[in-house]
Amino acid sequence: MHELGVVFHCIKQIKEIAAANNVTKINSVTIEIGEVSTVIPYYFEDCWNWAIKKEDLLMDSKLNIEVIPAVTHCEDCLKDYPTVVHGKTCPHCGSANTFLLEGNELYIKQIEVQEDV
Repeated sequence: MHELGVVFHCIKQIKEIAAANNVTKINSVTIEIGEVSTVIPYYFEDCWNWAIKKEDLLMDSKLNIEVIPAVTHCEDCLKDYPTVVHGKTCPHCGSANTFLLEGNELYIKQIEVQEDV
């Protein structure tokens, strides 16, 4: 399960962003995970819930996961199509001259912080 390593990397980046912005408490984090990124959202969430218990900055924060659909582009007919349903072969023209446009990413999309009162 490589999700734990990915979670640690995300937490490190979040801590750096928080430090640069004088943030002491985070309420929620939104992560975008590509549909074909090899990161399984359920495992990511499980690892996240375990890891944040060791971080004061993130303790009790909410994790929101958004899935980025995988989309492939055909260079022969110039059409896009859903990757998971059709794979590398274009359903419009049958060509294998295709490439992945999106769906392999993992982004920290949003960090919601607790405002100091």
